[in-house]
Amino acid sequence: MAMKSPIIIDLKFDQEQVAAALKGAFPDRDVVNLSHPGSRKRDLSGIDYAVVWKPGADLFSRAKELKVVFSGGAGVDHVLTLPGLPDVPLVRFVDDTLTTRMSEWVVLQCLLHLRQHQTYEAQRQKRVWRELVQPEAKELTVGIMGFGVLGQDAAAKLKALGFNVIGWSRSRKRVDGFETFDADGLNAFLAKTDILVGLLPLTPDTKGIFNTGLFTRLNRNGPLGAPVFINAGRGGSQVEADIVASINDGTLRGASLDVFETEPLPLESPLWSMDKVVITPHAAAASDVAALFRHVAGQIERLESGKPLEHLVDRSAGY
Repeated sequence: MAMKSPIIIDLKFDQEQVAAALKGAFPDRDVVNLSHPGSRKRDLSGIDYAVVWKPGADLFSRAKELKVVFSGGAGVDHVLTLPGLPDVPLVRFVDDTLTTRMSEWVVLQCLLHLRQHQTYEAQRQKRVWRELVQPEAKELTVGIMGFGVLGQDAAAKLKALGFNVIGWSRSRKRVDGFETFDADGLNAFLAKTDILVGLLPLTPDTKGIFNTGLFTRLNRNGPLGAPVFINAGRGGSQVEADIVASINDGTLRGASLDVFETEPLPLESPLWSMDKVVITPHAAAASDVAALFRHVAGQIERLESGKPLEHLVDRSAGY
């Protein structure tokens, strides 16, 4: 019986979580965890698989015979720019746990802005007891840019709460129960949107797309008085100076941000001190490492039994 290829693990995650998740994972093959000192000089030739998130710069020069590269996260922009990335299938991480976590975060942020939490919090700090006029979810339209697996799951949960939800993607997706738009329909999509949710991958087309020019095209007649921006996609898709300026001049009512142009968010960023901005540390949908390894094991099993890999990245599209 042929020996099964080992698998390389090169993940810049919490190493205690990685070690715990590796117990019981991949029981039928050798695992080379490059975070272990003993593995750093190991010969990686002849190995078929690597699971990576911000891997060492020399990984691909050491592992020259890889057949598949697995991304440790849903996003793959960081993988596509790695030096020496081989021309082999690249698989992104798709898992119910990641999808659920992202939807929870998106729903939470939409509810915080709907129920004017930041205003109440500011009142609390000043010991002010004053009830605000409160719109219902059905009076607002949430526009989701990036209407793939994550966007559609969040949309379904927001719709269940009463929000009107519309979706945008570069190529239009037809999804039962939702009005959708493509690249040519961007202006029409924005004009209907009271709460804009960014779940876009980072590509040359989406870099800096969330800027003043886009914010000014959002609906200005909604019940909150001004639109809200929520981003859990990629920090490179937003222009933070424009977010700050748009909140200060009233173009935006507020924002919830989980991703940033530079991470960690620099201490000098004005976003830290803005009471109309919710900040979380790229934690909306942190990868569950055990789920990641189950996903990788399942895809390897498919490949080795003659079935096609799933969730392949289209390199020309960037996702």
